[in-house]
Amino acid sequence: MKSLTLKQLRYVEALARSGHFGRAADTCAISQPALSMQIRDLEDTLGTPLFERGARQVRLTGFGEEFALRARDILRAVDELSDLARANTDRLVGRLRIGVIPTIAPYLLPTIVTNLSRLHDGLDIRVRETLTPKLIHELAEGRLDTAIVALPVSEPAFEEVALFSEDFVLVRPGHDAGKPVPSGRRLREMRLLLLEEGHCFRDQALSFCKIGATEPRELLDGSSLSTLVQMVGAGIGVTLIPDMAVPVETRSANVSIARFASPAPSRTIGMIWRRTSPLADQLAQISLVVRDSGEALRAAATGGDPDPATCMN
Repeated sequence: MKSLTLKQLRYVEALARSGHFGRAADTCAISQPALSMQIRDLEDTLGTPLFERGARQVRLTGFGEEFALRARDILRAVDELSDLARANTDRLVGRLRIGVIPTIAPYLLPTIVTNLSRLHDGLDIRVRETLTPKLIHELAEGRLDTAIVALPVSEPAFEEVALFSEDFVLVRPGHDAGKPVPSGRRLREMRLLLLEEGHCFRDQALSFCKIGATEPRELLDGSSLSTLVQMVGAGIGVTLIPDMAVPVETRSANVSIARFASPAPSRTIGMIWRRTSPLADQLAQISLVVRDSGEALRAAATGGDPDPATCMN
């Protein structure tokens, strides 16, 4: 039997993950016919199909599922060997795969990438923006080196490093500026706009308002903070956003910003990575850059704000 190649294993892993030849080919930066031919050659070598090909979707066969799991383990081990070599260099160089949740990425990433590139010009930074559960899964599988998320994650296999905290602010229509700031309990009686299910920021907002996740209420969910703020500007309701999002999301919307009295709703931003990662020391250095970037951004976002208003019970 011909020897299998790492390239073929990466093609299998990409196709198994996407379930689509076109998307897998894009991920692997090759043409779809070339990917299809490589998979077919591998199946011929193995003497059994790895994939069940349908008109719209590709599925792993029973053998293919087992093969893909073994292939993923091999690829992770190879990546860790590369990381081990990088960990023994004096400089931070090479590929760095960072995952970031959507309520952080648009606001913090530009500063992080700029600062990391300035301090470590040998880094090849690659960003993945998605929800926390997906980031955790991809980090555990070795497809990410680290992730910037809201803590705690409470996964025993991960190192968690708290970097900075930020408050949530209330976004109301512009004509509501100066009105008393409602408490979390009062917000339950208002039309509170939230991110759609799956976002941890949604859960944190519900917790502040003491609203159960399944409790019936009048709502309109959005897919992004930008959508929520624009809906508020149209007079549809009110919403909560984190401090770091204020300068970006409110500059073109007819809204007013109000701060809650202490204790205000807040979140802790941190970095997570696998405890077994050979890059643990380097990631700890990178976390300092992320921390300083976040603190600077938070200070800029809150520097000109008035003193917190008193909540009305």
